[in-house]
Amino acid sequence: MLELPKSKVAAVQTAPVFLDPAATVDKACALIAEAAGNGAKLVAFPEVFVAGYPYWNWLMTPVEGSEWFERLCRAAITVPGPEVEQLCAAARAHDCSVVIGVNERDPRALGTLYNTNLVIGADGTLLGRHRKLVPTWAEKLTWAGGDGASLRVYDTPVGPLGTLACGENTNTLARFALLSAGELVHVANYISLPVAPASYNMADAIRIRATAHSFEGKLFTIVACSTVSEEIIAAMSAGRPENRALLERRQSAFSGVIGPDGNLVGDPLIDDEGIVYAEIDLSRCIQPKQMHDIIGAYNRFDIFDLRIDRRPRTSASWRDDEVPPADDGGAEPPTA
Repeated sequence: MLELPKSKVAAVQTAPVFLDPAATVDKACALIAEAAGNGAKLVAFPEVFVAGYPYWNWLMTPVEGSEWFERLCRAAITVPGPEVEQLCAAARAHDCSVVIGVNERDPRALGTLYNTNLVIGADGTLLGRHRKLVPTWAEKLTWAGGDGASLRVYDTPVGPLGTLACGENTNTLARFALLSAGELVHVANYISLPVAPASYNMADAIRIRATAHSFEGKLFTIVACSTVSEEIIAAMSAGRPENRALLERRQSAFSGVIGPDGNLVGDPLIDDEGIVYAEIDLSRCIQPKQMHDIIGAYNRFDIFDLRIDRRPRTSASWRDDEVPPADDGGAEPPTA
């Protein structure tokens, strides 16, 4: 008999302690404890929550922002590393799975950073990390792109879990790859982006993307978005007072849970800080599949063929095996 899990999930909408990874991880661990204390078995955090988003890319020239890039690089973390161990310990202590965005520093390529989502199991195991495949627009000044190795779905107590960061939730093929791997619970994390063009409603854009993935894939999407703190506004407005009005724009953050019918489960949060809770029942994913199962009966695999390269990419391939010299027994070389 098929049995599918029912779970309480939590989406955190808050700001990091800007460019302070230790303090931000402490804050994350406290929020994990709070959410788990309220019954959550999955806690989702915003994009690059540890420890901040490069708003300067949108507000300054690349030369002006270079100093801030160095600050971010120094505040980025390695995976694995002590900050990851602390987050894993919190997940284990509170028996809940965690998805959290971090700025990941390449341990060898100094100055190479990744926008990375960590997926942590309820037993404290680091199940995997997803590096954002393509940084969006101005983000290319900060992050390198990931590879297909992280397009994976993980078995968790709340169900088969996958994740994408912010704008890549509009990447149809990346989403289809996760669906094809059996995803039924999707974490989409974002940053509040009030510096987008004035006509762009970030909160609506996030909701539309989450609704599309849930409705197309017949699954649950948990959206966690950051907020812009006064600390961030003050840092980005120093000497540039015009930036304050941009960073204070409303309708810039959305967090919530979307069901397989494309409807909200409970109430979302828009702009304000807090934690969204929702009950998800994966049995609700079954009946909608009869209508549109795009990874099954509602597709034509004789016509469409998606190939996904999940081999990890590295800057170099190293061969350390040395061929020993031939043992000729000390004989003299032959003569003609």
